[in-house]
Amino acid sequence: MPGNSSPIGTVTRGTTGHNRLRRVDRWIATLPVLRRTDDPLVADVGYGASPTTTLELRDRLARVRPDVEVTGIEIEPSRVALANAGTRDGVTFRLGGFETPTPDGRRPAVIRAFNVLRQYDESAVVGSWRIMQDRLQPGGQLVEGTCNEVGRVASWVTLDREAPHTFTVALRLAGLDVPSIVAERLPKALIHRNVPGERVHGFLRDLDLAWAVAAPLGTYGPRQRWIAAVQGMRDRGWPVMHGVARWRLGELSVPWSAVAPA
Repeated sequence: MPGNSSPIGTVTRGTTGHNRLRRVDRWIATLPVLRRTDDPLVADVGYGASPTTTLELRDRLARVRPDVEVTGIEIEPSRVALANAGTRDGVTFRLGGFETPTPDGRRPAVIRAFNVLRQYDESAVVGSWRIMQDRLQPGGQLVEGTCNEVGRVASWVTLDREAPHTFTVALRLAGLDVPSIVAERLPKALIHRNVPGERVHGFLRDLDLAWAVAAPLGTYGPRQRWIAAVQGMRDRGWPVMHGVARWRLGELSVPWSAVAPA
């Protein structure tokens, strides 16, 4: 349980908005720990200037786990005061940072930390991950990543208590030009690694190529084109995870080892 020391982290811009995190919330709702845990507590680290996305997270997760509790955590006191003025059942707000303070010191089943570390130096990533990982309950998951302002371009890393294990890209397929648009919204651990010789650079290069090769299937809609592109990635030897049910959502996941910094 965290002590009473100062929150760990720095104040970020706090940009947020309705529906911005819908893609990652959909991912979190599928995590097995959320269904299996005896203590369905979820922490939202760095929710920003408005509690909107924390409240939306609770609503989305309650569809699969009605007794879920969500604690929004912010390092800026005025943001916590604002959020607490409009709280409701199943949601609380606390002052804190990566140390992830929770009611009664409970360990979260899931921690979501989105659009937070992108405002830090790359050198801070692993240490910040470790602090949050240490707070997870057994089987718990940390989901850390970035998205654009309207949530149409997103990527994230999912970690357990020991290490990162998956990397996911999630895109709005309608009107998509090239999948490598996600390069602008890679997690901080990867955003500076999109250069020749790094695994994530090869991943995005091959994804653009697979998308181009699948262009004829665009006649049947962007979903069919994306599914074909993901299958093309698998044919190129990328260890693509899951199946069509997730691919059709505009998602593509690979083991972290496939894109981890060299």
